[in-house]
Amino acid sequence: GRQGEHEVEIRSIVLERGIETGFSPDIEQEAQNIKKNFNLEVELPSRRDFRGVPTFTIDPEDAKDFDDALSIKTLSNGNYEIGVHIADVSHFVREGSKLDKESKERNFSVYLVDRTIPMLPEVLSNDLCSLNANEDKLAFSAVFEMTQDAEIKKSWFGKTIINSTRRFSYEQAQEVLDKKAGDYFAELDTLNMLAHILRKKKFDKGAIAFESDEVKFVLDEKGRPVKIIKKVRGDTHFLIEDFMLLANREVAAFVYNKIKEKGKGFFIYRIHDLPNPEKLEDLSLFVRALGFEFDLTDKPVSAKDINLLLQKIEGSDQEGLIRTAAIRSMAKAIYSIKNTGHFGLAFKHYTHFTSPIRRYPDLLVHRLLEMFLQNKDIKQDNVIQYEKMAMKASEKEIEVAGAERESIKFKQAEYMSERIGQVFEGII
Repeated sequence: GRQGEHEVEIRSIVLERGIETGFSPDIEQEAQNIKKNFNLEVELPSRRDFRGVPTFTIDPEDAKDFDDALSIKTLSNGNYEIGVHIADVSHFVREGSKLDKESKERNFSVYLVDRTIPMLPEVLSNDLCSLNANEDKLAFSAVFEMTQDAEIKKSWFGKTIINSTRRFSYEQAQEVLDKKAGDYFAELDTLNMLAHILRKKKFDKGAIAFESDEVKFVLDEKGRPVKIIKKVRGDTHFLIEDFMLLANREVAAFVYNKIKEKGKGFFIYRIHDLPNPEKLEDLSLFVRALGFEFDLTDKPVSAKDINLLLQKIEGSDQEGLIRTAAIRSMAKAIYSIKNTGHFGLAFKHYTHFTSPIRRYPDLLVHRLLEMFLQNKDIKQDNVIQYEKMAMKASEKEIEVAGAERESIKFKQAEYMSERIGQVFEGII
């Protein structure tokens, strides 16, 4: 194809990063067979039934695969039972199957400006596994009894069956909160209140408030960008984020304690190392040159120091620039079987449990968690195999993120190429 054409450019980005696009006929067939042979009734006796509990999903307007749903009910003691329900992909994608090998190769779904390249065939990602509204679905759930101060009194992890009775976009759920009326207002309001408390606790413990601007493109029929919109994150975005962080943290802590108790076993954690001291020194010089204080002389840097810096620059012309420089001075979060904690979130234990439709590590986490719940022995011989899978996922994640960034840069450049000669104000 010709250079500059939308389809040619997007496909070249994908090819350059070694990302597979379509699925082979036998993989598609295997996925179709799974759907054809699935019988929900068989699963009912072995699962906790949440179908009568108020449950909904909140996702982007254009989402097609729904990984997670939230449920909430008030208990007789005044506490809340919060369910974080995640698509039970491990029930359908069995270890060692062709589909499993294909997912392991891909590792992630890829979200480009104009398309999604899914990790699983659509019959699974958008249909059988997806927590679509008004359908009985299999889930793997993290259920918490919480006080009004967002203290966890009890946790439960296990296989469930749910029925989400409302599919919200972030904007629709936000509108309900803003108007203080509409579908599930009481539930959304309570979840929002609890999420605010969870977030405050997280930041009080030293989590870093890295908020970077994200953009979305409006494309014409030829794929040319006609508009660039800055994504606005409201309470509903944070609400979902906070409950997903909670589920990820509690699953990791639960398994970590199990391993400690047994004296054996392993797990896949999501870890984030301390920043590289040299990179922080560069950041300190850079920030001082712009007139802000970021002193590293007397002690090792903590997440609180970085948060303090981010607070100082808030609202200044240099905010975007310094935020980007601060993010680049951080270590990259990776998957590992060694639990060293998550510096950026200030969590001692953290994993990825909440997106198995689009991330292979989450699927591995589901399989391992199920084995721990059933008290099955996990063979130590598998440690090396899992360590390799964690390393591969960390490498693949960089490739996927690179492709996603590349497609955004291409559209930004294309958008500006039609404005040559015009004058804009900007910060360089």
